[in-house]
Amino acid sequence: MAERRAFAQKISRTVAAEVRKQISGQYGGSPQLLKNLNIGGSVSHHTTVPLTEAVEPVDLEEYLSAHPMPVESGPLRDLFEFPSDDIEVVYTPRECRTLVSAVPEESEMDPHVRDCVRSYTEDWAIVNRKYHKLGTGFNPNTLDKQKERQKGLPKQVFESDEAPDGNSYQDEQDDLKRRSMSIDDTPRGSWACSIFDLKNSLPDALLPNLLDRTPNEEIDHHNEDQRKSNRHKELFALHPAPDEEEPIERLSVPEVPKEHFGQRLLVKCLSLKFEIEIEPIFASLALYDVKEKKKISENFYFDLNSEQMKGMLRPHVPPAAISTLARSAIFSITYPSQDVFLVIKLEKVLQQGDIGECAEPYMIFKESDAAKNKEKLEKLKCQAEQFCQRLGKYRMPFAWTAIHLMNIVSSAGSLERDSTEVEVGTGERKGSWSERRNSSIVGRRSLERTTSGDEACNLTSFRPATLTVTNFFKQEGDRLSDEDLYKFLADMRRPSSVLRRLRPITAQLKIDISPAPENPHYCLTPELLQVKLYPDSRVRPTREILEFPARDVYVPNTTYRNLLYVYPQSLNFANRQGSARNITVKVQFMYGEDPSNAMPVIFGKSSCPEFSKEAYTAVVYHNRSPDFHEEIKIKLPATLTDHHHLLFTFYHVSCQQKQNTPLETPVGYTWIPMLQNGRLKTGQFCLPVSLEKPPQAYSVLSPEVPLPGMKWVDNHKGVFNVEVVAVSSLHTQDPYLDKFFALVHALDEHMFPVRIGDMRIMENNLENELKSSISALNSSQLEPVVRFLHLLLDKLILLVVRPPVIAGQIVNLGQASFEAMASIINRLHKNLDGNQDQHGRNSLLASYIYYVFRLPNTYPNSPSPGPGGLGGSVHYATMARSAVRPASLNLNRSRSLSNSNPDISGTPTSPDDEVRSIIGSKATDRSCNRMSSHTETSSFLQTLTGRLPTKKLFHEELALQWVVCSGSVREAALQQAWFFFELMVKSMVHHLYFADKLEGSRKHRFPERFMDDVNALVSTIAGDIVSRFQKDTEMVERLNTSLAFFLNDLLSIMDRGFVFSLIKTCYKQVSAKLYNIPNPSNLVSLRLDFLRIVCSHEHYVTLNLPCSLLTPPASPSPSVSSATSQSSGFSTNVQDQKIANMFELSVPFRQQHYLAGLVLTELAVILDPDAEGLFGLHKKVINMVHNLLSSHDSDPRYADPQVKARVAMLYLPLIGVIMETVPQLYDFTESHNQRGRPSCVAVDDYESEGGSMISQTVAMAIAGTSVHQLARPSSIILSSSSGRQHSTFSTESSRSLLICLLWVLKNADESVLQKWFTDLSVLQLNRLLDLLYLCVSCFEYKGKKVFERMNSLTFKKSKDMRAKLEEAILGSIGARQEMVRRSRGQLERSPSGSAFGSQENLRWRKDMTHWRQNTEKLDKSRAEIEHEALIDGNLATEANLIILDTLEIVVQTVSVTESKESILGGVLKVLLHSMACNQSALYLQHCFATQRALVSKFPELLFEEETEQCADLCLRLLRHCSSSISTIRSHASASLYLLMRQNFEIGNNFARVKMQVTMSLSSLVGTSQNFNEEFLRRSLKTILTYAEEDLELRETTFPDQVQDLVFNLHMILSDTVKMKEHQEDPEMLIDLMYRIAKGYQNSPDLRLTWLQNMAGKHSERSNHAESAQCLVHSAALVAEYLSMLEDRKYLPVGCVTFQNISSNVLEESAVSDDVVSPDEEGICSGKYFTEAGLVGLLEQAAASFSMAGMYEAVNEVYKVLIPIHEANRDAKKLSTIHGKLQEAFSKIVHQSTGWEVGNSILVSKEH
Repeated sequence: MAERRAFAQKISRTVAAEVRKQISGQYGGSPQLLKNLNIGGSVSHHTTVPLTEAVEPVDLEEYLSAHPMPVESGPLRDLFEFPSDDIEVVYTPRECRTLVSAVPEESEMDPHVRDCVRSYTEDWAIVNRKYHKLGTGFNPNTLDKQKERQKGLPKQVFESDEAPDGNSYQDEQDDLKRRSMSIDDTPRGSWACSIFDLKNSLPDALLPNLLDRTPNEEIDHHNEDQRKSNRHKELFALHPAPDEEEPIERLSVPEVPKEHFGQRLLVKCLSLKFEIEIEPIFASLALYDVKEKKKISENFYFDLNSEQMKGMLRPHVPPAAISTLARSAIFSITYPSQDVFLVIKLEKVLQQGDIGECAEPYMIFKESDAAKNKEKLEKLKCQAEQFCQRLGKYRMPFAWTAIHLMNIVSSAGSLERDSTEVEVGTGERKGSWSERRNSSIVGRRSLERTTSGDEACNLTSFRPATLTVTNFFKQEGDRLSDEDLYKFLADMRRPSSVLRRLRPITAQLKIDISPAPENPHYCLTPELLQVKLYPDSRVRPTREILEFPARDVYVPNTTYRNLLYVYPQSLNFANRQGSARNITVKVQFMYGEDPSNAMPVIFGKSSCPEFSKEAYTAVVYHNRSPDFHEEIKIKLPATLTDHHHLLFTFYHVSCQQKQNTPLETPVGYTWIPMLQNGRLKTGQFCLPVSLEKPPQAYSVLSPEVPLPGMKWVDNHKGVFNVEVVAVSSLHTQDPYLDKFFALVHALDEHMFPVRIGDMRIMENNLENELKSSISALNSSQLEPVVRFLHLLLDKLILLVVRPPVIAGQIVNLGQASFEAMASIINRLHKNLDGNQDQHGRNSLLASYIYYVFRLPNTYPNSPSPGPGGLGGSVHYATMARSAVRPASLNLNRSRSLSNSNPDISGTPTSPDDEVRSIIGSKATDRSCNRMSSHTETSSFLQTLTGRLPTKKLFHEELALQWVVCSGSVREAALQQAWFFFELMVKSMVHHLYFADKLEGSRKHRFPERFMDDVNALVSTIAGDIVSRFQKDTEMVERLNTSLAFFLNDLLSIMDRGFVFSLIKTCYKQVSAKLYNIPNPSNLVSLRLDFLRIVCSHEHYVTLNLPCSLLTPPASPSPSVSSATSQSSGFSTNVQDQKIANMFELSVPFRQQHYLAGLVLTELAVILDPDAEGLFGLHKKVINMVHNLLSSHDSDPRYADPQVKARVAMLYLPLIGVIMETVPQLYDFTESHNQRGRPSCVAVDDYESEGGSMISQTVAMAIAGTSVHQLARPSSIILSSSSGRQHSTFSTESSRSLLICLLWVLKNADESVLQKWFTDLSVLQLNRLLDLLYLCVSCFEYKGKKVFERMNSLTFKKSKDMRAKLEEAILGSIGARQEMVRRSRGQLERSPSGSAFGSQENLRWRKDMTHWRQNTEKLDKSRAEIEHEALIDGNLATEANLIILDTLEIVVQTVSVTESKESILGGVLKVLLHSMACNQSALYLQHCFATQRALVSKFPELLFEEETEQCADLCLRLLRHCSSSISTIRSHASASLYLLMRQNFEIGNNFARVKMQVTMSLSSLVGTSQNFNEEFLRRSLKTILTYAEEDLELRETTFPDQVQDLVFNLHMILSDTVKMKEHQEDPEMLIDLMYRIAKGYQNSPDLRLTWLQNMAGKHSERSNHAESAQCLVHSAALVAEYLSMLEDRKYLPVGCVTFQNISSNVLEESAVSDDVVSPDEEGICSGKYFTEAGLVGLLEQAAASFSMAGMYEAVNEVYKVLIPIHEANRDAKKLSTIHGKLQEAFSKIVHQSTGWEVGNSILVSKEH
């Protein structure tokens, strides 16, 4: 038992807290909401469901059919039911890059090709939730969107912003000095000057009709209309969203599958010029990666020869196609690195002599010497012309060079000019080969999983560079292979490169390199198709160059591509007899053996036709074993046969023109068959070469086979090395995939036996082979699996849905396919981990489901149901949507009867009837899409299996397989549950769509057994989450969100009541687990994520049945509660029951508004101070509610106020929940100068409240104990909780909660609120008022100055981190929590933090969060500060107006009950507090209007009960009377005038108001720094004007009394002016104050005020002794009047008592004649004229003396205090006092005795 946490113990033992919980459980409410115990019958009727359990949900479909929507519902219509077009299945044509889509030219295609092509061309099948963007995941109140929505806000005027700046203020002062000179000349109290000044002032505008006697109702009505007009509709648009990472409920739409490109580089070849121009030169470009030793692009051939040079080749070259004239190319680089080189190779026409000889002229002749060498050049030209004529079709290698790509990119990036000229040479540019690191390292795209140590290089953003390559190296005839090239390139990067020592060929090649533009015009794909935006076919094109990525790229194929690259590498004819020295290889692609069967599929190079039938390799002069560096690119036919092959013919070319010697002599033959056992043959080959033409039928054999009677070079050894590479989206080039696809197609075609590899598979063996090939998919390479992912998954799904019939038996492959899918998906997930979104969904798979997946069609040979599929068969969708009877229900095509309607599966109708009824159905019948068809086999199949061989529905089969799987398969499926969930949902939608059930009733959409499977599935998965959340945290988080998204999706398509029950299932499992674990917060956190995702549904409001009124229980049966009902003054009718249920988390509420109930319950449970260990989740749960509300707030569907009120109804219990949290909310009032929280309810009351509200007997009876034990006082029963420390919420959480509260109050129906307020106890209403009080402080306008100051502060970051840290630490329990909380308390009061409570969570923190810190500039622009201030001002105004609205409702409610005093006092407190805060002019107008109404309705409130409040009100009104904004002044002076008038009407004099106003003015003047008397003077004048115009009271003494008061006030003002002049001279200032105080000798309250002002001024300047003396005088004054009022022995007799402290005290004696008697109305009524006030003054005095070091005086003060405390038996206070006395005396002992001398001097003067 000891180990069990308190959380669990509470469940087993009945403790007091539990008693509260249990009772509250029955109402779902919390202890404070229990006063409604008397509601009849609720206990027994609704079985208790505590808040920690989920209730039984309402059956939504039943409910909706039982309560049909009222026809005339108008704007409420959307709330009743989902819109009819909620879900649509859309077929959108896929975006095609090229003008014509890439498809094979042949019309006849084999099934695999057909499938591939279909897969690359069919439309995307998208399921669109039309309103999805209105869910909370796309809440527009997030940072980015909010700005637009805040446009057009009115600017609110605030006095704090209007404060004048220094200089203008100074002028005003001087002006005033001149004006008030007269005062100084006359003695104090000269009436003349005062009157003169007043008469000269101008009044402010008078308020119309202020003095009319209007009925209160009318005034209220008018005020309300004024208040409600032009209000801001959306509260949350003014409130920044809480700081969250990506919201968990946002699922991004996956990217459209498209062709993969790396970073793209545009290379333009501008010119190539040699020192001499004698012959055409041909160039090619390609990229190489040295590190990977790989050519990473195909060749780009370009021709920069002049027309004259081209002319030399005329006879050999047919007219050039425009596609071969390109001079610019776009290269793609997926893995850019420091190892990439751009290699340029040059070739020339073959001539006699080796490369060195041919290159010699280029090295020796200089262009500058052209004239000198004219003859030699002519001779060379002449030779060249001869060679061109004779050998024009052959080439020879000539020269090469390479450019280190990253050098260019990084140097271009670092140079400032727009286009950089870079010289690349060997000798000239130092360090051109040396590696230059790239400075702009940019993170790779997710695809690129790089090897460590590889530095990312960015090619997308460097400055374009123009390179001039000046040096070429001549090719060495024996070093032409790629191996040699890599050695050269590696060597080039070394500083002492061997190449530098070689003599270069000087030339000038100019190239532009730049990042490729987004959509370049005039582009051709590698297959020469025109890319879109190709305005004119005659323009010279740019070629896209195919990339051969350095490492695997995992992207599914999306376009048809079928290319073959042939690389002849080397030939060894050393052992061949006969002359064969200048060797070239002719390559042809043949479809048969006749020489005429060569196909024109070889791509041309440059300046030639697009395609040719043959290609020749370059000749190396006199070399019997040459290397080649050719690349021959071939367009493969889509369908290959056994006769397709590559034919290589070797020729000897005779360079010299001799008699009888042919130009070329064939010297050998070899070939490669394209197919081997049906698979494409590629790779490295070392082939034997035959000396004579191959015999008949050679093409089906490979040359390795020794054919009889053939002669071979070198005894049939392999002498020719060649590599064949395919880049194809038809051929998988993976044996396992090939086998799988071959078997599936064999099934489709029903062609047996199947030949796969060397096996022949007969039909009887097919099943085993198929199953083994499915499981062998695991062994295939990942890269081809990803490339063919779409097709592979389609086929696996097809096998599930349409089990094949093999040898007359249906073979069920569901399980095998499911396992294969699970393992493939997990492989992708594990290996491509960089490719996932925040929910762990692999993007390739997500886009497969979103775009590609669809239900396979019923016919085996037809495409899927999307319109526009290929092949001519019937289309599902078009049929489903057409009413005409399909003519071509091609019945005999299918081998098994298939049927898309799941319900028919069990029906015994004979197939013939079935078909007849469907096909013969009327033309209008929509059911003709049930395309059932029937063949002879089905009848015997039926007898065999007893049921029709139906086509299965994918989602049903999937659910079934998932439920029954186990072991590793189940684990694999769980790991990637999201995939199967999304697949299932899409399948369900497609099925509904094609079966036309999307409009039908939800109850009958899916069969029972499928529902059972789903139920079982959800239940087991919830079980997994609960049992594994501690072990496999990451996996469980993913599983949890996947499950939630699944249920969210189901809400759109299934029976919603059923889905609610699934949610309940999940909840039950979690609740059960929560009881037994020590630290529940992780599991609760998962449940919050789950709930948040489910509730992000776009029709969340509709799902909560916002229009259903809660039905009361059928019969009120007698219950425990009736015992207390007598004590209640409230009625128990049904109406009340309804209201209470609406505001509490009662069982009916939670059932009817199911999701809202869960959300609010979650909030109540987590915020409950008893909920141990959940502290860390406060922010999370509050954000969830905040997010929902702010989402509703901005939702266009709920803009109508009537609709919003319905939405707000779902959140009424929120008010109660937040009222519960009052003690825990962050105290925003602390940062004010007021005294902390309002004291309507002391904190002890909060704690004991539970006790006072439940009758003890009832509590104990429910708890099951007998009544007689109840002798103990109730406080002990609840002691367990009342000693508890509350953990405070952070400012941010508190602020979010309060804004939610205001939203509900703003939008809820007022009449409903009023009814509920009537039901609340006084205690609860006061608690609500406390909340409003807190709201006033929380949303107070901070002022522009503050925003500017915040802008310059830089310590926000650390504060922010502290808050986050605390939230983490406080999540755990124990001493640490206390410690942090305590230190936090001190921190918040520390000077740095006190500017406005604690800085952490105010508005502007949004842009300051730590991870954005470094990216954003800290200083905001002026405009931004203006904007923030504008928003904040509007928020403050709107928040306060909502508070005002609510106060008005409370006042209306209370005016009918008897308990109004205490509550009205509370209302007034909130009003006064709001007046004291920084408010806009707009709000203050309404506030004063309400205040006037309140006073006129309840005058006795101020004038009889609450003296304090009258004083407060006067102070506030006066303060606003001195406002710089005229409208505020008009309203404040009107209020003040009415206040006097009302006071006068009660008793013909308004002494109390007079008194309070005078005192207020005195304290205002004494304390306020920026007080402006000019404005106040105008207000005084306004009041005089009202008095003069007040006809009703003209005959009374009232106008004179007003005038007296105003003049008196004006006197005080004049004194103030003097004080202002002495502002800088403290001595004079104090002296003046002393004089003023003296002037109030006969007005004790005012004298006291001024004495305190003096004390304040002294202590400001640390004159503690003087301050103490002022306080002693104050105490003496109070004592003097107390002794007149009350005769209490222990009180001091008057000021005599204080003589020992200061002899001057006798000035305070009340002996002079004009003394007022303290009994008179309004005199001595301040808070200090009480015993407590006296004690307070004395304690302050003692403290000041102690600080001044006058310890003897401390003793004297305590002598007066001790008797008072003794009389009150206040032991605590006495112990404190004696402690302090001990300190004082010990200090005296320690100090020298020189003190007395000094002291006596001090005492003699009063200050």
